[in-house]
Amino acid sequence: MSLPLVVFLPFLGAIAAPLFAQGGRTAIAIASSVPALVALAALFPHWETLATGGTVLHSYEWLPAIGISFSFRLDGLALLFALLILVIGLLIILYARYYLKPAENIGKFYALLLCFKGSMLGIVLSGNLLLMLIFWELTSLTSFLLISFWNHKQDARRGARMALAVTGGGGLALLAGILIVGNIVGSFELDDVLAAGDLIKNHSMYPVALSLILLGAFTKSAQFPFHFWLPHAMQAPTPVSAYLHSATMVKAGVFLMARLYPALAGTEQWFYMVSFTGMATLLIGAYTAMFKHDLKGLLAHSTVSHLGLITLLFGMGTELAAVAAVFHVINHATFKASLFMAAGIIDHETGTRDMRRINGLWRYMPHTATLAMVAASSMAGVPLLNGFLSKEMFFAESLELNLPGLWAWLPPIVATLAGIFAVAYSARFIHDVFFNGKPKNLPIYPPHEPPRYMKIPVEILVFACVMVGMFPAISVGPLLNAAAGATLGGELPDFQLAVIHGFNLPLIMSFVAFAGGLVMYSQRKKFFAFHARFREIDEKAVFEAVVLRIVEKANSFTSQIENGSLQRYVMLLVVSVLAVAAMPLLDLGIFVGERGLSPVDWPTAIAAVVLVACALATAVVHRERFYALVLLSVVGLIVALAFARFSAPDLAMTQLSVEVVTIVLLMLALYYMPSWTPIETPLRRRLRDISLSLVAGAGMTLITLAMLTQPFSSISEFFLANSKPGGGGTNVVNVILVDFRGFDTLGEITVLAIAALGIYALLKNTPLTPPPSDGEGHAWSRDAYPLMLRLIARPMLPLALMVSAFIFLRGHNLPGGGFIAGLITSVALILQYIASGMEWTQDRVPFKYHNLIGLGLLFATVAGAGSLAFGYPFLTSTFGYLTWPVVGKFEVASALVFDLGVYLTVIGATLLALVSIGRVSPHSAIKSKRGAA
Repeated sequence: MSLPLVVFLPFLGAIAAPLFAQGGRTAIAIASSVPALVALAALFPHWETLATGGTVLHSYEWLPAIGISFSFRLDGLALLFALLILVIGLLIILYARYYLKPAENIGKFYALLLCFKGSMLGIVLSGNLLLMLIFWELTSLTSFLLISFWNHKQDARRGARMALAVTGGGGLALLAGILIVGNIVGSFELDDVLAAGDLIKNHSMYPVALSLILLGAFTKSAQFPFHFWLPHAMQAPTPVSAYLHSATMVKAGVFLMARLYPALAGTEQWFYMVSFTGMATLLIGAYTAMFKHDLKGLLAHSTVSHLGLITLLFGMGTELAAVAAVFHVINHATFKASLFMAAGIIDHETGTRDMRRINGLWRYMPHTATLAMVAASSMAGVPLLNGFLSKEMFFAESLELNLPGLWAWLPPIVATLAGIFAVAYSARFIHDVFFNGKPKNLPIYPPHEPPRYMKIPVEILVFACVMVGMFPAISVGPLLNAAAGATLGGELPDFQLAVIHGFNLPLIMSFVAFAGGLVMYSQRKKFFAFHARFREIDEKAVFEAVVLRIVEKANSFTSQIENGSLQRYVMLLVVSVLAVAAMPLLDLGIFVGERGLSPVDWPTAIAAVVLVACALATAVVHRERFYALVLLSVVGLIVALAFARFSAPDLAMTQLSVEVVTIVLLMLALYYMPSWTPIETPLRRRLRDISLSLVAGAGMTLITLAMLTQPFSSISEFFLANSKPGGGGTNVVNVILVDFRGFDTLGEITVLAIAALGIYALLKNTPLTPPPSDGEGHAWSRDAYPLMLRLIARPMLPLALMVSAFIFLRGHNLPGGGFIAGLITSVALILQYIASGMEWTQDRVPFKYHNLIGLGLLFATVAGAGSLAFGYPFLTSTFGYLTWPVVGKFEVASALVFDLGVYLTVIGATLLALVSIGRVSPHSAIKSKRGAA
């Protein structure tokens, strides 16, 4: 149970933490830290299992029919990323307490940060690919909200939209790739997928699946050509940049490549797609970082470069390269998160991030400067710091690739060139910011050290950089071994974590990179002049132009189709259906099947004729709205009788109840509409519509004849056989609704509730003036609430409620149930509104319909979730029998609670919608004194 706890604790914290916002920034920071501390405590007992290469798995059934389970899996790789997420998340919470201003919405910030943390933990701990995909999309949504936290800034809003568009598009590709892999393996469980590596790689769909999955990973981890979104996401608050864009979110794509490494790596497609993408990203990010004047811009492009380095290592396909990639994930997270926080401190204390203005800060902020210089040195790969160790492994692996001919020189040259740029932009970060003269026109002058506790997160991360750099085997060796072993899915290659491996070619490459970087920085003016010759591409402008172009094309296409005519929309829909269905249906050869036609008795024939006649008459006299409504009600009545005729009493009762509610709804609407509509459709269009309706009707008739006259096996046999033993009820329809298809019913009542709330919101402040007379000019009766109607309606209410209770309670075994009972109760209450008025009825109704909707959904959800506590899938019902004195033996089913939720939701939604429509009349709220007599 500890793994689900680790994932969902941050989400619970996101609900609880904002409650502490009134206590100030310290109180909410402490409250936001609790989930991470508890999660770390929950992970600690599993270390011994993971250190020996073991795996911890917690799995719960959710939707087994489509392969989704609440499956959480912890191995060394998942532990590594979980620790990065939790530990750096704790440091960010402390840092943000001093970074954010008191006037900002800190409750919202910490809630979003915790939701993002839970989403990232869900990705790394998911043991089911589809479950992982759900959390994957949650990170896109929460990061969008965090990037746009300062939504008053246009750049923040645009950067957030860009990030969401790119990563969201990649998420769709990832979904397709996962579905293909699941289809190949026959399971979405991660253990099954990792064990089926040979099956996947030998399948004909492997190239497609690999391309789609890598597309999802590349977009998330800002790989070329999708790297442009990350620098523009830097408009987010610095705590967000330090957490999302250095240590966690951008590592999600890298994690995916590491997670699926045993299943997908080791082929030529993997090598070329991953390694060359990483190589391009490594160089482009490193080159661009050198010429950025914004402090966070430099760090953002360097992040892109280092993500490219990790991707290139995974693409090399060798075991030691994968170990180096995992090692650099750790190192990059520590030095880059500390650099972002240092940049935030500088911005916080100077009011700007422009490196052309923030010079000479060493004399004002020596403590912060020391921390930032150590972290930047680690980024440059200076010996005795952690960045040097993984860079050495990278250089060594670039020499091991057996490429043909001159291509063998490409990886080491690229590695060395990237190292030169890394030293150059690190030297620029150090020298331009902390030395290089004096500050120039700072918004805040003189700058000074931040509050003491704001530097603690940076100190901890910088200390980790030094400890790993000097004592790698002790400080990070066991964790690296566990994570790398889980990545490779087997034995680790022989390697040694040491500060220096002797005088060798990788060390020479490091010296060349270090010297070349310092030379490049010393000649920076010439390089800046060279760079200025080329027109810099504004990725944001390109992205916005592409989006604008797509929107223009979509609007143009939409304007050709959408002209505001419902008639035209229906026509296009019918034509589309006919076009799509025509060829397959012709190939099937629609005809009357072997079973032949059933005999027709006279009552059924008469009812069918009346039904057809009333339906045609409704269409003919539709301009006379009242008469059309009467004919339409006859159609509904005949349909209800047809249900009863063919042994469907539940449907018949539901149809009658819905018919009453619908007619009342239409009567309320007709009150505000003209009683007659002039002819506006030309004859040619009417002929077109008649022809289409005849063709569509004939097609449906032929399909129905073909289906009903062919031998077939119905699923109804299953429900009939399992209704009593499986659901505890003899009313098969009700058992299907509350048990076998309970998830559908929960969705339907949720939609019903949303629709009712939507109607309420639309009509809440919409007064309508009723017409002064009917269509023939007759004034409305002054007797708004007739005496006879009141006298008849009021005694009927308790009788109707009693019938409703009877229908509800017997629904599990006889025709009835929560839906029908809810409609009966709604009709009874609607009658009171019609007979006695809005205010009279409202005074006697002791509850609000909004609350009734919420209570109904709560009952239904709790009834479904209760089964999870006993280890059963969501909405699994149970039943038993009790024996009471006098009453005797009777059945008790958990589905009754679910049905109660349906009952309450139907009442609340139906009455909220109808009362909202009735209330728009300016006369509806006037209490009738005559009605009170």
